[in-house]
Amino acid sequence: MKVLAFAASNSKQSINKQLVAYTTGLINEAEVEILDLNDYEMPLFSVDREADLGQPAEAQAFFRKIGEADALVISYAEHNGSYSAAWKNLFDWTSRIDQKVFQNKPMILLATSPGPGGARNVLTQAANSAPYFAGDVVADISVARFYDVYDADSGQITSEDTAEEISNAVAALTDKVVAIPA
Repeated sequence: MKVLAFAASNSKQSINKQLVAYTTGLINEAEVEILDLNDYEMPLFSVDREADLGQPAEAQAFFRKIGEADALVISYAEHNGSYSAAWKNLFDWTSRIDQKVFQNKPMILLATSPGPGGARNVLTQAANSAPYFAGDVVADISVARFYDVYDADSGQITSEDTAEEISNAVAALTDKVVAIPA
């Protein structure tokens, strides 16, 4: 199984990237690639720029990466109740290649924040819109108060309930991928 994972954030200290690393670490016998959105920086999307530039190589490469994967794990940063500008821009460019950005891949959607909201607003947006972009959402999990439930030294979730919820999501994703005919 080949899993593509990333935090929908361009922060170098992204807690969402830490959550993605923890989650993908639970997937047995998988080839996992964790992307850094900083490797996919492009000019802000507009139809005028698209007319001038065509499809940037970064958006094409990102779309190919999704196509080569069997499953996706994405953790969304919440900026002012919505997507980060870095993710929204990459998504906008990529959706112009093909609106089915997620290419029918089974996916776990995550979100976390230091506060009690757990980035639930952006996660709800992502989970609700994913099917329109050919995403097969197996689970969506909000992790509130990240610094209270994650031990940075060990890289482990310390909340038994949160760890179990993520473990169950990983099992459901693995089952879904195994059930898909090759």
